[in-house]
Amino acid sequence: MRRDYCSLVLRAAETVVSLAFAIVAAGWSATLAAQNYPVKPVRIIAGFAGGSDLMARMVAQQLTPALGQQVYVEPRLGAAGNIGFEAAARAAPDGYTLLMGAVPLLSNPFVYRKVGFDPMRDFVPIAMVSTIPNGLVVHPSVPAKSLRELVQLARAHPGKIAYGSGGVGSANHLAFELLQGSAKIKFTHVPYKSASFGLVGAMSGDVDMVITVVSDGARYVKDGRMRGLAVLDTKRAASMPEVPTSVEAGFPQLQAVNWYGLLAPAGTPRPIVERLHAELVKVMAAPEVRERLRAQGGEPDSRSPEQFAEFMRAEHARWGKVIRDAGIKSE
Repeated sequence: MRRDYCSLVLRAAETVVSLAFAIVAAGWSATLAAQNYPVKPVRIIAGFAGGSDLMARMVAQQLTPALGQQVYVEPRLGAAGNIGFEAAARAAPDGYTLLMGAVPLLSNPFVYRKVGFDPMRDFVPIAMVSTIPNGLVVHPSVPAKSLRELVQLARAHPGKIAYGSGGVGSANHLAFELLQGSAKIKFTHVPYKSASFGLVGAMSGDVDMVITVVSDGARYVKDGRMRGLAVLDTKRAASMPEVPTSVEAGFPQLQAVNWYGLLAPAGTPRPIVERLHAELVKVMAAPEVRERLRAQGGEPDSRSPEQFAEFMRAEHARWGKVIRDAGIKSE
């Protein structure tokens, strides 16, 4: 009996030692892989044309010489970005598949009945790349000369003022819902196939206004085809410095900034995340990169992976509440 007991204890001890050795060996293997990273090309998935694709290509171009391996962009378009988001979430967590994330990564799970990813569980943030503020611009025929006057006009004529957006659940749609909910007013939503078409609709007078990135709106504000009412950020935009911020206009809760950030599938080794973050900080600090970003109305960003994760948690909660309160669902 005692011999059997001792044999059992011995086998248990051997099992524990084997498991410990396996864990240590796995750790050594992961560390070694991270130290040698990368040893083959790295892809960045972009779920959208436009801003996400442009940012991904700019980052890929700069990271290629920094990493010593080809970094390329793989567009995975469709389903409001969900196809690309799901493909990145299901990729191997080895640092060779990355994702250029944007606002819909956080908002889509609230808008669509079923998506194949969880933005807070399936990804690890690497680095913010850039932020680009939105601006609220109106057709010159709209009598409001300020954001406060627009709100007063909407209260006097509920549902009579129409705005264009890039579609149900798009970033500019959500921004208008944020304004409606906080100011207790009602506009009429006219969804277009893209934000660019929404801007064209506003310029032609088919709709009264649109929220668009400041770099797109500024040119039409300058030539008089549109009137800028507010930049939806805490500081004014260099491209249209005469337009006050939503904070200055008395609506501090109305902040809607487009962001772009690099993420990896959850489980990607920390040393690889740190390596990529360090290289991206250098890339975004380069004068030519900063100049290119600012020409598009953007600002480079260099917050840590932890700060990026905190930002994502806050934005996920904020837009989730807006979507639930407004009852937004994809058709």
